[in-house]
Amino acid sequence: MKLLLTSAGISNTSIHNALVDLLGKPVAEASALFVPTAIYAIPGSANIVRGVICGSLGDPFCELGWKSLGMLELTALLSMKQELWVPMLQETDALLVGGGDCQYLCYWMQQSGLADLLPSLLRKMVYVGLSAGSMVMTRYGTTYGRHTLPADSDKSLGLLDFALHPHLDHEWFPENSLTNLEKLAATIPVPSYAIDDQTAIKVTDDTIEVISEGHWKLFHL
Repeated sequence: MKLLLTSAGISNTSIHNALVDLLGKPVAEASALFVPTAIYAIPGSANIVRGVICGSLGDPFCELGWKSLGMLELTALLSMKQELWVPMLQETDALLVGGGDCQYLCYWMQQSGLADLLPSLLRKMVYVGLSAGSMVMTRYGTTYGRHTLPADSDKSLGLLDFALHPHLDHEWFPENSLTNLEKLAATIPVPSYAIDDQTAIKVTDDTIEVISEGHWKLFHL
């Protein structure tokens, strides 16, 4: 299992090098699929998706010089036969999962069947998350509450036994101060990583490594 869980994308050389290490080859020789689904549950989604794809919004993510880049929209997969999209995933080097709303993303990962496929896919493919796209793999997720889903919908997949809190001390997210995140971490029954936008969590099977040119903190139980 190979994952790179970022707060804001491939924001510095250290995170880029970690990505290359997980891929086992340069980005220019790797194929990627971008999952924008979580973005559609937040205001201004169309422009945000466009910005992430073309690289005009936030740190590099899709616009990294991939050998090939495609899009996988989870909400469309229920209307497609699996033989049309599963082979595409099996042949992809990296799955880029964008940020937005964790609960919405988790719901469509489960409904589409992607959640069931991830354990086998991640034996070869690298999972690269951004914000909610990172959080959804852990034991903690958030929701904007602006969509209609079943009341008991999960907020994360819980494939990793820790919580992740991105955008530490970011000016756009004043609630993400270290003090507030420490209080939040105390309510979660697993260790919590608070990371800023210059930090990522690299997971290789059972090994967890913090990759950072910024600030982060691990809150133990």
